[in-house]
Amino acid sequence: MVLLPSSAPVSSSATALGPTVQPDRLPAWIRVRPPRGPAYPEVRGLLDELRLGTVCREARCPNLPECWSAGAATLLLLGTDCTRRCSFCAVTTRWPRGEVDSTEPARVAEAVRRWGLRYVVLTQVCRDDLSDGGAALLAETVRRIRGESPPTLVELLIGDLGGSRAALASVVESAPDVLAHNLETVRRLSPELRDRRAGYDRSLELLARAREIGGPGLVTKSSLMLGTGESSEEVEEALRDLRRASVDLLTMGQYLRPSPAHHPVARYVPPEEFSAWRDASLGLGFSGVEAGPLVRSSYRAEELFRAARRARGG
Repeated sequence: MVLLPSSAPVSSSATALGPTVQPDRLPAWIRVRPPRGPAYPEVRGLLDELRLGTVCREARCPNLPECWSAGAATLLLLGTDCTRRCSFCAVTTRWPRGEVDSTEPARVAEAVRRWGLRYVVLTQVCRDDLSDGGAALLAETVRRIRGESPPTLVELLIGDLGGSRAALASVVESAPDVLAHNLETVRRLSPELRDRRAGYDRSLELLARAREIGGPGLVTKSSLMLGTGESSEEVEEALRDLRRASVDLLTMGQYLRPSPAHHPVARYVPPEEFSAWRDASLGLGFSGVEAGPLVRSSYRAEELFRAARRARGG
């Protein structure tokens, strides 16, 4: 059974939800707002002062002006160079040869305290050059934030940590409020879009293990991109797979090509279709879902977390 309403366009080729052509222009519903509000320069100044990277800048997130203007940013840990090369991602690929800045957790915690954040999202570049994938530094950063700013809620968006159960356990045991890991795309397209060291089943296994290690108190989260050539049946399969892994929260957004060297956009998904997927996902049992053309992993993260809390009666 396909969850998407029958009125939604489905390609006769059974490979995509619409024409598999690269659009020449962005549609009217995808418009990035210019920076506004006094918080924008303050956020930029604090990040520069403390030498902190953000996925907002490194991944060219379209929501940067909106989030920074609201005084929010997603902090990027373990440097700004990734050891993997995914065909959808704008982050620089480089092998750092084990380089780790041990001052990063303290600087991140200081930024959170000075910002006065109620909720912070931390993410990482993949670090296959480290035996634990960077887990020790991730866990230390969560602990530092707990010490510097006890009321702050922490969401940690991690890579697959090389599939290491011990590394995952060390991260979960640092007690983030939300543990997120992105499935990114449907099973068929995963080898095409993601680095060869990543994997659809590995990601699902990590999410299921996180639930097993963290128990019912841990909120788990994942994300899917649409517009890369997936079919509605494949999206439904991915949603069901995520629910089987007991994932609580979901974000879904439009894939936007960072450059001509990256994977092409197959289709721009209209807002009403994202709304249909949101309703379908909630029907499958996700506690909270954000879905829309410009939605990204950390978009309105606090609101989603509180949706999960309400679903649990908290």
